[in-house]
Amino acid sequence: MRILITGGAGYIGSHVAVATLAAGHDIHVVDSYVNASPAALDRVREIAGRAFAATETDLRDRAVIAAVVADFRPEATIHLAGLKAVGESVAEPLAYYDNNVGGAVTLLEVLAAAGARRLVFSSSATVYGDPDYVPIDEAHPRRATNPYGRTKLMTETILEDLAASDRRWSVALLRYFNPVGAHPSARIGEDPRGVPNNLMPFVAQVAVGRRPAVRIFGTDYDTPDGTGVRDYIHVCDLADAHVAALDWAAAEGRGAEAFNVGLGRGTSVLEIVAAFARASGRAIPQVVAPRRAGDVATCYADPGKARERLGWRPRLGLDAMCESAWAWQSQNPEGFGS
Repeated sequence: MRILITGGAGYIGSHVAVATLAAGHDIHVVDSYVNASPAALDRVREIAGRAFAATETDLRDRAVIAAVVADFRPEATIHLAGLKAVGESVAEPLAYYDNNVGGAVTLLEVLAAAGARRLVFSSSATVYGDPDYVPIDEAHPRRATNPYGRTKLMTETILEDLAASDRRWSVALLRYFNPVGAHPSARIGEDPRGVPNNLMPFVAQVAVGRRPAVRIFGTDYDTPDGTGVRDYIHVCDLADAHVAALDWAAAEGRGAEAFNVGLGRGTSVLEIVAAFARASGRAIPQVVAPRRAGDVATCYADPGKARERLGWRPRLGLDAMCESAWAWQSQNPEGFGS
């Protein structure tokens, strides 16, 4: 199929682009490069050994998006573009609602007019909020607790309403847990702007010498070692889930369905730090800090629905996550600016 990928130059997007090309699809990437680098797409072309076009634009620029869709004629869309930092969303909620929700609405209006009704949406486990139970299944109540999470929840709701209004739509809502790791080539990986918001890239930057120590936010949670437990999923497994979701969406009229994309078990902060120390062969200095507001003790997925309905299952465990993240960071100590 011809696949339009929004946000295809980002961390997840670049890995999705590689997996989509490897599956034999043709792609066109649109990205504003606000949180990404055009160099990532050059490396995707290098890995895939295939050429593809990319357009620099904001999704809210209707004229450009409409021109891309009219020219490329996508048979399906993978929508990953959006602002993604929880803390920033709390400080700048209007920017997040305008970009993430407004951009999605513009994209969907253009796609609907073109009759391109197959879509895979990059959602998030943040739609669940503080979990009532673990593992979290797709039936868990949705009650996002920050503006970023609410933009994902709002977009899910828009897509559900759209699919209910027109039965020709096929929409997969992929609720990611915590993507980590990098492509085995070490040519693409996570390259956050400024101070990393997520644990794994922060640990990697400590290991490579860019930061002095990992801050452990709370050691008194009701978990086996007192630190927070999360579900980490290798980004290559996550990318494969998008390809499986495309195959699922290829049948017209499936409506909108949500699928958790996680490993299905939790790993603590201290376990991540220890695994990264093994992978890098380096000591990882640690500093204990107070709990952060809003952090929960334990959160991990039940990915059974994706296994049963999409035929997808994760292949890579914690060691592979850390080894690939270290290969990327050590070979690209300044990210794409190396």
